[in-house]
Amino acid sequence: LKLFFAKMKLIQLLEKNAQNLPNKNAISYRDGENLIILTWKEFWNKVCQTANGLHTLDVKKGDCVGVFSQNSKDWVIFDVATQMLGAVTIPIYATNNYAQTEYIIKQTEMQHILVGDTPQLEILKSAETHLNKKLHIFTSHIIKDEAENITYFPDFIKHFSTERKIAEISDDDLATILYTSGTTGTPKGVMLSHGCFKDVISAHNQFFGFENLHTMKSLAFLPLSHIFERAWSLYVLSQGGEVAILEDPKNILSALKQVQPNAMCAVPRFYEKVYQTLVKKIDAASPTKQKLFKKALEVGARVADKKRTGASIPFGLNLQHKFFNALVFKKIKNELGGNLEFLPCGGAMLKKEISEFFAAIGLPVIVGYGLTETTATVTALPTKNYVYGSVGIPLPGVEIKIGAEDEILVKYGGVMKGYYKNEEETAKVFTEDGYFRTGDAGRIDENGNLYIVDRIKDLMKTSNGKYIAPQTIEIPLQSHPEILQAMVIAEGKPYVSAVIVPDFETLIEKYQEFKNYVSLTIEEKKKLLESPFIKEKFEKIVADIQKEFASYEKIKKFKLLPEEFTIEKGEITPTLKIKRRVVLEKLNSLIEGMYA
Repeated sequence: LKLFFAKMKLIQLLEKNAQNLPNKNAISYRDGENLIILTWKEFWNKVCQTANGLHTLDVKKGDCVGVFSQNSKDWVIFDVATQMLGAVTIPIYATNNYAQTEYIIKQTEMQHILVGDTPQLEILKSAETHLNKKLHIFTSHIIKDEAENITYFPDFIKHFSTERKIAEISDDDLATILYTSGTTGTPKGVMLSHGCFKDVISAHNQFFGFENLHTMKSLAFLPLSHIFERAWSLYVLSQGGEVAILEDPKNILSALKQVQPNAMCAVPRFYEKVYQTLVKKIDAASPTKQKLFKKALEVGARVADKKRTGASIPFGLNLQHKFFNALVFKKIKNELGGNLEFLPCGGAMLKKEISEFFAAIGLPVIVGYGLTETTATVTALPTKNYVYGSVGIPLPGVEIKIGAEDEILVKYGGVMKGYYKNEEETAKVFTEDGYFRTGDAGRIDENGNLYIVDRIKDLMKTSNGKYIAPQTIEIPLQSHPEILQAMVIAEGKPYVSAVIVPDFETLIEKYQEFKNYVSLTIEEKKKLLESPFIKEKFEKIVADIQKEFASYEKIKKFKLLPEEFTIEKGEITPTLKIKRRVVLEKLNSLIEGMYA
């Protein structure tokens, strides 16, 4: 039976769940204060109605169909219905600007697109004018618009049949094209086939050995337009689980308490923020409570290590752990919903001490590694004998080796077919023997654990000929509770410098010097950054963090910034990676001032 299901494509698995689990929850979401649930039968009915509706608009196999929206139940329905027809889903990040969006519309020649809110709709209207073409736009949240080519999606689909056969689809047929958010250059369209998703589902089932995912509820927190959340959410659905949709990621903490999910994938920044918040609370607590928490962590770490290695837990240690779990750990877990047990994490490196901390409180983070081009995860920490600081071992079917310049090379059924309409770039990223060049530098230890060193393209060479791996400097900085963001500068420079955005909320809470402030204006922040107290404070923070760094890696000068980098200003990607080229251009005079 398992072999039979392993040969089924994603869309076929979803249809099977609708037949076998008609009354079980498939999708849940909030409409204001109201919780709305779609059973598998209701979900599949809407998928069939959407596919039938798109068919009447002449959407056929191989056509590109867009989704330009924040997370929503309609996002998932529209995506699955598009794949049901054999058409190709083109996600566009809800935060994309006009130029990025127009580029994708033009290259894919899409005719139909689902849109979320007003900002995305306005961008589409501008693109229509500039490209001199009319799109058929479906709105998900905007109920009324006078334009004749704009249709309210829920009203559109309700007139169509709730039954439809899945189109004949081969493993090589395209399921989706995802445009890389890109920290530099023009976005590239990553072509993922139905076979890619099928192999990902099979690899996850074999690697994690899930027995019954029907009971799993996963919170879709990251953008569905990103391969990590999309692949994971579709995987949960393929196994008959429930996906709870979070439309606004800013509401994550309240959503965790409301939804109480078992699983949620996140990027390291989420765990860093939770960790920093807890550290702040402990620092502000009484000496007795601090001592108790320290002891609890010691016990938790010992138990976590026993579980990690598969060793038995001594009776006395187990008793202590039960005590601290009831007194300390359970309260922390309840703040995160109370039911979390499976926490995939990817997108960047997670600091070793943060991994150890979450394992100690009973929430081990499953760190993994993958790219859009590999349909997300290719390595992950196994449930036993994993190594902190690594990104785990290859999933079944994944071949990994280290090439020239320590580049990680991957061969696997989940690897993309290539970049859309870009044969030149496609040729660059494949070796002669068919391995995909990840662009990441790494190493593999004697037990097969993979370690990420840095992005090869991000490696910086100082004017003294020294290579700097920026993430190894930036991650410890950003993990400090008083630092919100940090970016290293070194390429072609005589020494390393950095720009740092302080966490002003933490400063207000922690120091008497800020006791008169509730919040700070930009001007007040600028003034405070010039104060000797702040300058001395951050000089000490930076010095302490880099104690173990090699001399050529140490930050010699840095500037404190009053405003954080944002997606809206084009300074970070939707997956929260800093766009170095953009920031370097914007802060050129300030940066050059550090080398004057």
